[in-house]
Amino acid sequence: MAGSVLAVSDLRVSIRGDEGVAKILDHISFALAPGRILGVVGESGCGKSTLIKAVLGILSRGATVERGRILFEGEDLLRLDERRLNLEVRGSRIGFIPQDPYLALNPVFTVGAQLLEIMRWHARPEPGRSHRDRLIALLRRVQLPDPEAALDRYPHQFSGGQRQRLVIAGALASAPTLIVADEPTTALDVTTQGQILVLLRELVDEFGLSMLFVTHDLGVVAELCDDLCVIYAGQSVETGPTVEVLGHPAHPYTRALLACHPDRSEHFVGIPGLVPSPLSAPPGCRFAPRCRNVRPSCPERPPHYLPAGPGHEVDCILYEGAGA
Repeated sequence: MAGSVLAVSDLRVSIRGDEGVAKILDHISFALAPGRILGVVGESGCGKSTLIKAVLGILSRGATVERGRILFEGEDLLRLDERRLNLEVRGSRIGFIPQDPYLALNPVFTVGAQLLEIMRWHARPEPGRSHRDRLIALLRRVQLPDPEAALDRYPHQFSGGQRQRLVIAGALASAPTLIVADEPTTALDVTTQGQILVLLRELVDEFGLSMLFVTHDLGVVAELCDDLCVIYAGQSVETGPTVEVLGHPAHPYTRALLACHPDRSEHFVGIPGLVPSPLSAPPGCRFAPRCRNVRPSCPERPPHYLPAGPGHEVDCILYEGAGA
């Protein structure tokens, strides 16, 4: 993980409720290299949103980080107080693109008022250039029509794709080194989704950013992401270059997930069983109760990664020893 912009190591997050303690994340590990896009893929309920909140330091009340590290540019975010996170990290060095552009903007304020407020708090001043001028240039770069007039309009006066471009501009306003994107194309139609994906790729390359892109869509990952981390029931089970993981999936869950994709199979092939509840998750590999390759020692094996190819690691007993 040396030299990574963001490195998450053995992260465990639990939430205490009336029914007991739920281990939402348990053994999450990945590394995001400079200038690359890392896709985090998992089905609904696997802990993607909790992971984003842990990285940004905005976990819900009752949530506890029991162990692990979140290193951002070499500094453990879990050790920073709220003041430093607010002033030096969130919105400044880490930008955020939320999932729903319709809920991301306040309907009672103009777009300009909201985006300029972000810049006043987090953007460094440039001699001879106002925040407004910089914002107009940024809106033009994200291909928003008539950016000067757009600043005086309200969110309801924009389409969904235009709102997403506004949100992207807000994430870039402070010139961050890392962008965290939470399924930013889910609420968009297919054509607009494709345009936003192309735009994100261009912006990452142009500004030298790194991006943590969270999604449940393997098609989006294949089109956009350089690297991939597959999560199942709060555990990261496989990481590596996207081409390697999708071309040679190693973990039984990754293979089963790809078999469910309509482009991979003529007939729907489901995964037997149900995702375990975080309140009663099985020990060891959480996919073991649904796995066709399960071994007697799977519930007892502590999580750790094993090599499965160039830069490709998998948390699976099948790759241990000479039988790999």
